[in-house]
Amino acid sequence: MNRFWNWVKNEDTGQRELWLEGVIAEESWWGDEYTPALFKEELFSGDGPILLHVNSPGGDCVAASQIYTMLMDYPYDVTVQIDGIAASAASVIAMAGTRVLMSPTSLLMVHNPWTSAVGDVAEMQKAISMLDEVKESIINAYEIKTGLSRARISHIMDAETWMNANKAKELGFCDEILFEEEHSDEPAKPDFIFSSRLAALQLMNKIMGAVPPEAVEEAEQKDTASTPEATAPQPDTPDKGSTADTPQPDTVPAADNTTIDSAMLEKLRITMTADQLRSFGMPMLVIHATATELTSPEPAPEPEEPDHRVKAADLEKRLSLLK
Repeated sequence: MNRFWNWVKNEDTGQRELWLEGVIAEESWWGDEYTPALFKEELFSGDGPILLHVNSPGGDCVAASQIYTMLMDYPYDVTVQIDGIAASAASVIAMAGTRVLMSPTSLLMVHNPWTSAVGDVAEMQKAISMLDEVKESIINAYEIKTGLSRARISHIMDAETWMNANKAKELGFCDEILFEEEHSDEPAKPDFIFSSRLAALQLMNKIMGAVPPEAVEEAEQKDTASTPEATAPQPDTPDKGSTADTPQPDTVPAADNTTIDSAMLEKLRITMTADQLRSFGMPMLVIHATATELTSPEPAPEPEEPDHRVKAADLEKRLSLLK
């Protein structure tokens, strides 16, 4: 009998540890009643959670199926730790773990089952059918653990996929990577903003937050009173909903839900020193970009296109020449 497993009791924690190393059953468990019975007896001889160390290139799929089932039937937690490699049939056993841990340097490999057959066409067809069913049974174990679709798992097996710890964790074959520090799920906040337009709007928001609301209202009233178009009758205009062709100024909501834009800042005529701008938390590099955008000169008028139309007198003259 090829004994590929070994039981150890951790003296520090008192936890039972099962070490699965080497080829899984160099001789098939097909028709072997003694070896699986011995493994099951040793597994259920104790109680409490166990730690299963795996470092195996794989082996007999029948033996792997029996070990997987026994571990799934074990009434306590089974933590699987892949120390080196869990390939082929060993990867199926690893899927029985309540939690699957992988060393950052370990590997996990999944592929299609294979066999050897001798005989005529009918025997070859039987072997092919058997391999198809064995593959489906292996997909069952992977599907329970990862939650991936059967079609995707089948493609992964077809490609004989080797996975490092990160890839295995991404696909759901692994729950945790050993020695990895816990990182916050919150995305890292950028140190500064690269968009000058966004920086300008943020700066206006900060400035308006420091301006008293009375000053904003007073500026709006003065602007309304000094604009003759505000009281004059307005010509026919298109519907309010059709504003797609009308350019709108850059606006941003202030802290009190007041919509502000660059024109309103011009009304308030706020002047601030560089130190005051720094107090709002805006770096000088962004401030320079902002000032350029807010104080950019009016665009130069486009040059008038020459009139290429033919005058009536010239047209009559040319027609007379053609007669």
